[in-house]
Amino acid sequence: MTTTVAIIGCGLIGRAWTIVFARAGCPVRLWDAVPEVLEGLPAALRAMCEEAGEDPAILERVSVHQTMADALDGAGWVQENGPEKLDVKRAIYAELDRLAAPGTILASSSSALVSSQFGEGLAGRSRMMVAHPVNPPHVIPVVELCPSLDTAPEVMDRAEALMMQVRQVPVRMTGEIDGFVLNRLQAVLLAESLRLVAEGIVTPEGVDDTLRHGLARRWVLLGALATINLNAPGGVADYLDRYGPTMARLSDDAARGEAFTPQVAATLAAALPEPSRVPELSAKRDRDLTALAHFLKTRS
Repeated sequence: MTTTVAIIGCGLIGRAWTIVFARAGCPVRLWDAVPEVLEGLPAALRAMCEEAGEDPAILERVSVHQTMADALDGAGWVQENGPEKLDVKRAIYAELDRLAAPGTILASSSSALVSSQFGEGLAGRSRMMVAHPVNPPHVIPVVELCPSLDTAPEVMDRAEALMMQVRQVPVRMTGEIDGFVLNRLQAVLLAESLRLVAEGIVTPEGVDDTLRHGLARRWVLLGALATINLNAPGGVADYLDRYGPTMARLSDDAARGEAFTPQVAATLAAALPEPSRVPELSAKRDRDLTALAHFLKTRS
């Protein structure tokens, strides 16, 4: 059975989610609080489709609505993409809980706030959760599914099934934790990267080359844990026996929050492309990610 999806908040992430659901055959209903955003949606979505190599015909499944209530009509899944401000989220979810049909799942794209914060006190908090994508979700498929203590297991089951149906990669968490999974991993790696640059051990280019042409080459295919399982003849237990003490020593010595300083920011800013090039380079990144996604599909 095809799920009708309501996208609430149609900025970059909301538009990318629209493509994810529409190309999988789902009817998608859009609403944004800013009238100018609604007016520009058809052109913005067509441009995003063309850049990602998607057939613009998928947009025939997409409709734009002038009120939240209209967008929610018939929806079985809501993907909310509002600002990362708790008071705004609470107001949005109070309305969603009031207007959406009882069986509709209310999922947030939040990258920092967890659903226990914005669902507190609401009658329908058992159907609320976070479905945190990685930008841009129409070319990077992982989605972190994070429940609160109130989220019903059946809601998580349905969320996982829908993400698989629309060809995303769900990562099902068992409870709330600050930063979810991806940002916690990213924070540790970034801290040590910044520390190595700040101490003059290596240049910013050297750090990125180490990741792009070293760790990431393996991780894009296997992930970190599957990689170490292949890095010793006896598998992961053998690896941890051989290298565990060394890795423990290095991790104990690694940087923490002290690496995120204005001084290292200035060093990086001098070495990396200037901010005026961000739109151009972001577009190139998305084109390259699209090409990588198509290549990886041919291997599966």
